[in-house]
Amino acid sequence: MKLRLPGLITKDLLAMAFDSIRSNKFRSALTVLGIVIGIVTAISIAAILTGLRGNLVKIVEEYGVNNIYAFHLSTGIQLGERDQKERARKVLTPEDGEAILALAPAVEDLAFVSPNIGYFGGPFDDTISINGKTYRRGNTQGVTPNYAQISNVRLKEGRFVTEQDDQFRRNVMVLGVNAAQALFPEQPDGIVGTEVKMGGYIWEVIGVLDKRKNAFLGENEEDNAVLVPFRTGLQVAPARRYLRLIIQAKPGLRDAAMDQTEEILRNRRRAKFEQQNDFDLGTADKFISQFDSIFGMVGLIAIAISSVGLLVGGIGVMNIMLVSVTERTQEIGVRKAVGARRRDIVSQFLYEAMTLTLFGGILGVVLSFGVSWIIMLLVPSLPASIPSWAVVTGLVVSVTVGLVFGVWPAMKASRLDPIECLRYE
Repeated sequence: MKLRLPGLITKDLLAMAFDSIRSNKFRSALTVLGIVIGIVTAISIAAILTGLRGNLVKIVEEYGVNNIYAFHLSTGIQLGERDQKERARKVLTPEDGEAILALAPAVEDLAFVSPNIGYFGGPFDDTISINGKTYRRGNTQGVTPNYAQISNVRLKEGRFVTEQDDQFRRNVMVLGVNAAQALFPEQPDGIVGTEVKMGGYIWEVIGVLDKRKNAFLGENEEDNAVLVPFRTGLQVAPARRYLRLIIQAKPGLRDAAMDQTEEILRNRRRAKFEQQNDFDLGTADKFISQFDSIFGMVGLIAIAISSVGLLVGGIGVMNIMLVSVTERTQEIGVRKAVGARRRDIVSQFLYEAMTLTLFGGILGVVLSFGVSWIIMLLVPSLPASIPSWAVVTGLVVSVTVGLVFGVWPAMKASRLDPIECLRYE
């Protein structure tokens, strides 16, 4: 009858694994260095992407989750240039917006936006100047008065465009915070009523937008905005006829408003049944899904980079375990002589390999928290939020690497002849 050693119990196998690692601290640290680097890389990138996505969701929600954005060109992230067929599309018209508002029962309100009326190469120069200071980054847009309510605009000072401003085509403007700071660096407040020059016209500053609570990498498009009345924009830049519609659906009826808007625009643009839409309808969910696809690609690249570190770490674990088998040949022989089975030897070395890589995973997780903190400290506009799934995945992957790369050394140890082991010098 064979004897069974207490070391065959799981808790004793773990104790033996800890003893082996403690006896070779420096060697063990170098062995798991690749795993640490791989785990830190993967979790740090996951933290940045998670933080960016969280900010994006908050920004979209702040602009309005019930809003639908209609434009004749594809919106969102564009990879490459637009094809000729898309560039030849007819622009949307104010009549299209009026038809949607009249015929779509699920639509609450609708705002007109004439985007970028000072476009590059156009006849209207939207460079703003005052007292020798100029501002060329302005995203000058013509907007209807209800734009503020539909897009949840808040003012730092002054007022927004009114119906009278739009009706009488007044030369008034509302500045974003960056535009205001660039033009009035020594006078951050109290600039309402000041006159500036733009496009050969004199304009009165009637308001300054408040910075939104949420921003993507520290800024959003309104920070550089210059908003003028919609009809004024058409008057000073008649060649610019691009029109974006911001459609506010009634609470809980966004999908219905989307379908009704699509049907109305297809009918007005005489799209045949088999033809695709020659316009674009965007929603908050669509914008988020577009960013998710990009984040997914970045995540795959991060996985590929971290996999190199994990592979190097796994090879190091296999190498050190093979060395360990050679160094402990007599120990293996003694265990087999007193009744240890092959699976007991396999378990012993697998536990040791997995414990070693688990330490690497824990160290990688701890360091990733430090890296994320440093990133946020150095670049405050770059958020980093480590998700719990990344921590769990990192630890599971590290243990799996030890399991996979520890199989061969463990199998080699289990196949040793006990007699040859006892004679080994």
